[in-house]
Amino acid sequence: MEGGNGANLQLQQLPLATAAVSVQPHTDSFSYKENLIGALLAIFGHLVISIALNLQKYTHIRLAGSKDPRAYFRTKTWWCGLLLLVLGELGVFSSYAFAPLSLIVPLSAVSVIASAIIGIIFIKEKWKPKDFLRRYVLSFVGCGLAIVGTYLLITFGPNSHEKMTGENITRHLVSWPFLLYMLVEIILFCLLLYFYKEKNANYIVVILLLVALLGSMTVVTVKAVAGMLVVSIQGNLQLDYPIFYIMLVCMVATAIFQATFLSQASQLYDSSQIASIGYILSTTVAITAGATFYLDFTGEDVLHICMFALGCLIAFLGVFLITRNRKKSVPFEPYISMDAMPGMQNMHDKGIAVQPDLKASFSYGALENNDNMPEIYTPATLPIVQEQHGSKGVSVPPYRVLEHSKKE
Repeated sequence: MEGGNGANLQLQQLPLATAAVSVQPHTDSFSYKENLIGALLAIFGHLVISIALNLQKYTHIRLAGSKDPRAYFRTKTWWCGLLLLVLGELGVFSSYAFAPLSLIVPLSAVSVIASAIIGIIFIKEKWKPKDFLRRYVLSFVGCGLAIVGTYLLITFGPNSHEKMTGENITRHLVSWPFLLYMLVEIILFCLLLYFYKEKNANYIVVILLLVALLGSMTVVTVKAVAGMLVVSIQGNLQLDYPIFYIMLVCMVATAIFQATFLSQASQLYDSSQIASIGYILSTTVAITAGATFYLDFTGEDVLHICMFALGCLIAFLGVFLITRNRKKSVPFEPYISMDAMPGMQNMHDKGIAVQPDLKASFSYGALENNDNMPEIYTPATLPIVQEQHGSKGVSVPPYRVLEHSKKE
């Protein structure tokens, strides 16, 4: 009888065990569905942002090349670009609430791909086949590599999902891995800021590392704020937790300082260098912050982690090739060297361009824009001192005029 009862107990427990095992694949499929929703929202947001920025750029170029007296903010195309920009930012913001941070951050390569494709399709300059191959083949190869890297990122991205409640975020905030990471990041940020401000280390890596360190805190707080808002919309109110407002203030503050350093970098370096190096540094630091704060890669096997890292490397290479052959803007060069005049400040002193404002029109150094002749720039005349021959002393002119040979 005891043997029969034991067999009956085993038979009764067998369906329960089978039902318990069948729950896990359903949970995994649901988490993969959330990953897909977050990735699609991020891709959509970055595509719309790229279209919006190019639309606004087109508006500025069209107004600069015409005699239209209207300001850019009075055109319909600029406002359309602004609305698309807001829509794209909302899409990227909401994507953080569904997918892990380490998956969403590298998808910003989509914006670089879209900008490259839009620039190639709507190019207005004349080109020869040799110039096209030399200038744009690497861009096409870079787009292909970036697309392959994006596919690997979505396929092998981390699959950790956690409700962004106030208790969970507070628990992650006071965990010792994140506190140790924050200590290292604060020390590194202070050292970089000291060399940048006190030692005038205006290197692009230094500035973009400052941007990346601030950006890592921005994306961490963005995910917390977006996740708590989604949980509140679902019925579990999270807006009464103080951690929500702490994260909101940190998000706004780090975003503002990040934009400040980016504007300083754009004044010193080319936009293509900022796009490629900034993407690599910001993505690397943000993935590290997400893996430390939200524990994105907990429970992932070695194969998924290695394939995810391979996708990041391929996306990095693709973005580098896309931005490598962009046409660099030639800075405006004055006819007269500013360092040739005594008492005049060098126009490249400490990386800050000197541009005095004369008569509320464009002027640079000794040049002044003639508003009546928009396409002709006339250099300012200098006093001529004639030498008197036969005198004992030799008169020296009070200025030096340097001859520049412009290289084509």
